[in-house]
Amino acid sequence: MLVVAVTNQKGGVGKTTTAINLASGLAIRGKKTLLVDIDPQGNATSGLGIDNRILKKTVYNVLLNPMEINDALLKTNIENLFILPSNSELVGAEIELITMERREFRLKSALGYLSGFDFIIIDCPPSLGILTLNAIVASKGLLVPMQSEYYSLEGLSRLLKTIKMVKKELNPSLDIMGILLTMFDGRNNLAKCVFEEIKKHFGDKLFSTLIPRNVKLSEAPSHGQPIFTFEPSSRGSLSYQLFVEEFLERSKQYE
Repeated sequence: MLVVAVTNQKGGVGKTTTAINLASGLAIRGKKTLLVDIDPQGNATSGLGIDNRILKKTVYNVLLNPMEINDALLKTNIENLFILPSNSELVGAEIELITMERREFRLKSALGYLSGFDFIIIDCPPSLGILTLNAIVASKGLLVPMQSEYYSLEGLSRLLKTIKMVKKELNPSLDIMGILLTMFDGRNNLAKCVFEEIKKHFGDKLFSTLIPRNVKLSEAPSHGQPIFTFEPSSRGSLSYQLFVEEFLERSKQYE
């Protein structure tokens, strides 16, 4: 069971889009997959067609009582894909976790009650707070989506410092699985420069698949679907199909 956190403290870089489509793509390929939505915005939950306003149990309850995780899981409309949903109630967890012992390990403890999954993909909030920390501590690998722009490089530097600290103090087995460039526009010289800069510093950590700017990727969540069922022939769908295959190949090193 490979646990991977999709994280970047910068917002608007395609974290949730990547988490939804990676998890869905793995499930479509026959891998039993769990998508964990640990973002109080709950966009990964609503992006799969689930009305998170009426949910009785979410990741919030699980963080407070890890043994409840199996009761909180929901099936999705994609075969083999389950979700641990989230909603705005999760905002309170940031405060309530402060006083708890081993607060950084609450999600990891909960995932320990699960069995039978091939992959667990965690969609993180755009911050480096206690919720993201829980995701990073629970994970074996980190997937970092980022845009091809200058400020993304600055944000990556801060994230790397956090990863180094977590690896030293809380999760020695943590590894950066890879960096995925999203919203890529090959006509943009800056995008090409950022690509080359990341390639120079991170080498094979950079996924070769580039996710383009694509309106269908933006529209799919409002219809509660991953791109593969919403618009399977779109550029966005074809790109994420390639990425899922590349992800699967890279995941073999964690077996």
